[in-house]
Amino acid sequence: MRDESFVHLRAAGTSLVLDRSGSGLPRVVHWGEDLGELPQDALAALALASVPQIAWNNVDVVVPLAVLPEHSAGWLGTPGLTGHRAGADFSTAFAVTSSRVEGGVVTVFAEDVTAELELRLEIELTASGLVRQRATVTSGAGPEAAPFSLSGVLLTLPVPERATELLDMTGRHLRERTPQRHEFTIGTHLRENRKGRTGTDAATVHVAGERGFGFRSGEVWGLHVAWSGNHRSLAERTHTAVALLGGGELLLAGEVALGAGESYTTPWIYGSYGRHGLDELAARFHDHLRARATHPRGPRPVTLNVWEAVYFDHDLDRLTRLADVAAETGAERFVLDDGWFRGRRDDHAGLGDWYVDEDVWPDGLHPLARHVRGLGLEFGLWVEPEMVNQNSDLARSHPEWILSTGDRMPPEARHQQVLDLGNADAYAYILERLDAIVSEYALTYLKWDHNRDLVEAGHGPTGRAGVHGQTAAVYRLLDELRSRHPGLEIESCSSGGGRVDLGILERTDRVWGSDCIDALERQRIQRWTGLLVPPEMIGTHVGAPRAHTTGRTHSLQFRAGTALFGHFGMEWDLTKATAEERAALAEWIARYKDLRGLLHSGAVVRGDHPDPALWVHGVVARDRSRAVYALVQVETSVTAPPGLVRLPGLDPDAHYRIAPLAPGDGIEGSAATALAWWAGGTTLPGRVLESVGVRAPVQYPERLVLVEAVRV
Repeated sequence: MRDESFVHLRAAGTSLVLDRSGSGLPRVVHWGEDLGELPQDALAALALASVPQIAWNNVDVVVPLAVLPEHSAGWLGTPGLTGHRAGADFSTAFAVTSSRVEGGVVTVFAEDVTAELELRLEIELTASGLVRQRATVTSGAGPEAAPFSLSGVLLTLPVPERATELLDMTGRHLRERTPQRHEFTIGTHLRENRKGRTGTDAATVHVAGERGFGFRSGEVWGLHVAWSGNHRSLAERTHTAVALLGGGELLLAGEVALGAGESYTTPWIYGSYGRHGLDELAARFHDHLRARATHPRGPRPVTLNVWEAVYFDHDLDRLTRLADVAAETGAERFVLDDGWFRGRRDDHAGLGDWYVDEDVWPDGLHPLARHVRGLGLEFGLWVEPEMVNQNSDLARSHPEWILSTGDRMPPEARHQQVLDLGNADAYAYILERLDAIVSEYALTYLKWDHNRDLVEAGHGPTGRAGVHGQTAAVYRLLDELRSRHPGLEIESCSSGGGRVDLGILERTDRVWGSDCIDALERQRIQRWTGLLVPPEMIGTHVGAPRAHTTGRTHSLQFRAGTALFGHFGMEWDLTKATAEERAALAEWIARYKDLRGLLHSGAVVRGDHPDPALWVHGVVARDRSRAVYALVQVETSVTAPPGLVRLPGLDPDAHYRIAPLAPGDGIEGSAATALAWWAGGTTLPGRVLESVGVRAPVQYPERLVLVEAVRV
């Protein structure tokens, strides 16, 4: 009988080699660059060549690093499974009972007879080259046994010793996804989130890479936890020369207790590899999302959201005028934001009472919806169904529906509490209300907000921790609502960019990158959100000339050029814009409509420009026939004029005509006559454009110009 102890999965330039020999849990022999076709004997030789010697002053056997590491095997790093059964069975020793490989998915079944636990591991390599894995733990004990109190399940992927630097994200409200880099030293770099949502300061993708890696260079390995509740990720290096990335859900005390026959399944843990830098790592996430059957396929409509235009001041005449002007500029979707439901004149009251406010809207939203649709625009609505104001009819009628410890209320945040969707009655109420609103107004779009962290999130009268149940209930709610309304698009907004992960993106169509639409801040926010999310799923809006959140003033060219590289929209009182501003905005919208087929299907590229004051990013068509780049001066440079700027991602053997692209083709100041190639464009091979580049235009700080490359 042929020995199939080793599994070699290959996709999109990535190899994953698994060792299934023996009775222990599977080990990753290799995760990284494609190794080509290898027979079983070669895979066995690779595994043998990778076995380390026994470490001095350690256990007297070689310690294997399984995808779920176990203390019982001699592993003294962070364990893969933690928990106990009435204080016993704190350390598992799983033995594999069977495994199979079907359609590129490796499924392994194991059991710990002593602890009376069963384990199922699912490991696969997606078509885009992402490794993803999850585990299911089941209690096999009889009903007379104590439940198994599960503390956590951590799944890991090894990285080689040459990965000596770490990158992950931090941030806050209005400044999400700020990168931080440091040495990958011995010890554990742990990122934990206990906010009950993904978090504005989430690690997003935990990356290990070669020293000095960038967007276009250096080998990198990254891990993402696809979960919208509490979670953790870590990078760990031991003195025995083991380095790994790991992640999973962060379970609160007592949150999961497995009785007889009960199971817990982890979220998917994703691993992405880039042979040539972060762009390749990001492209695997983008390609994976784009390959889903639920991925939005049609042109992403130009969206007007009224929040920063009117805030809570809802008035039919004012809103219809705004819709008229928006339609004239080229808008395709109108979204009515917060303030349409009962008692909602500010953010102190009304959440939970999901009925149209009869005082403000005596005829309901129908007059506005009819007017908007008469202009040829879609009609969408803002909701925040997971939250409740204590000043609401709902909270007064059902205080037991609020997540709490049972004997006290958590501190309010943004004047609101969290509705316990793990409560069947609360869940049914919210589902009925959303279903009714979407049906009555034939909504095609919901902006689904989530504006606070979860504090002391317990299931009311029981006081039992409830973040896990809340997250699972939100997923069920989204799934059910979309099942009832197949054409409905949903945006994940959470104080802006506080819920951005692949768990929520399995159920939504875009994320709101940040409540800050200051174009300078958005350049960085969108740059790093793009490490996980493709442009068509990131809401990018043109705000007012003076940013509401920072007070900065930017030109329309900078604001619209920044919003171009995403799902374009507006959040600006256009009735106060000048005729010249509206005409210029209409030009940008027309350019977006011309480019969105490219921007929302091509490969995102970012240049590793040596001057930190000048950023280069763009999108290259899949066949590399066309590309659009933004050259963005984010601050003043130390030197002037700027040097050569390389344009990444083109076919090295093809020739391209490069030229400035209107309307982002203006160079302000004396530079208009100073750059030889700018006025008429020039033609160069792709290899030259990527390795040598062209002179960048001299720009004042906080300016942006567009460059187009077309294969000739």
